[in-house]
Amino acid sequence: MDNTHPRFHDLFEQLGLPASAEQIQHFIHQHNPLAAELSLPEAPFWTPAQAGFLRQQWQQDADWSELVDQLDNALRAPKP
Repeated sequence: MDNTHPRFHDLFEQLGLPASAEQIQHFIHQHNPLAAELSLPEAPFWTPAQAGFLRQQWQQDADWSELVDQLDNALRAPKP
């Protein structure tokens, strides 16, 4: 049984995105702020597979769902 929990960079790897701390920060800065009327999976920068993964994780309240929530919050946080 695998008792490890995925971390934020693991989510980026799962999505097929660069996952170093600097690359994650760049991605968030590049796509922030996400329009309030869009749900995270509806954002135009996802591929259909990425959007499907994000949607599925939320619907299933899976292990990844907390990280998907964190990503959603990061993309909606006001820029400094």
